[in-house]
Amino acid sequence: MNDTTAAAPATSLIPDGVAAITTIHFVLLAIVALAAIAMIVVGMRLKHRRNQAARQVEENAQDAGLSVRQPDSKPIDEASLTEPKAAPTPAPVPAAPPPPAAAPVMPPPTAPEELVVADEPLNDEPVAAAAPMAASPAAEAAPAEPVPAQSPTESSRPEDQPITLLKGLGPKLTQTLAQHGITTVGDMAALSEAQAQALDAQLGAFSGRMARDRWLEQARLLAAGDRAGFEAVFGRL
Repeated sequence: MNDTTAAAPATSLIPDGVAAITTIHFVLLAIVALAAIAMIVVGMRLKHRRNQAARQVEENAQDAGLSVRQPDSKPIDEASLTEPKAAPTPAPVPAAPPPPAAAPVMPPPTAPEELVVADEPLNDEPVAAAAPMAASPAAEAAPAEPVPAQSPTESSRPEDQPITLLKGLGPKLTQTLAQHGITTVGDMAALSEAQAQALDAQLGAFSGRMARDRWLEQARLLAAGDRAGFEAVFGRL
């Protein structure tokens, strides 16, 4: 039976509705493609026309002797091309300052009248010299009082006394303390315990002398003006 039956065509295997939809899709794709090609062609023609118009405008402007305006330049004002430009207004010239007033002329000083001295006969007798002024008896009696010299260890204020008054300070230590701003007993007495320990750590080979020689106690007694208490503990100055 299979041998006698003819083969059915391939188109009969696809339903009629599917074939119609496929055909419509192909037709729509072809229309869209043709429309895109048409738009490209129209755009190219329009661009070509704009280029031709721009070249024509440029040729016309060159023939008329005008400069062609660039796209990014400012628009040319036609009125400014036809109207003549006004001449710039000259800057006002400053008025010259008035001449200085002439100084008043002072009349020349008149020479003083010469005094006429009558010739008088000179006295041949010698003139006695004036006696020297005698000193006051009170001034001779009162002897000059000597001005008491201020002691180098005394100052107007106790805290302004030099740091060299402290016991155990030599020239090198004095110079080292001066480098750290300690020059008077008041500077030493104003140090706190923490500041004194920090300063003692910076004395190098002399570290430990501050606590051993009790510099803070000495400085506080001298800065307070308690010289008797200082000498009772540390000896005479």
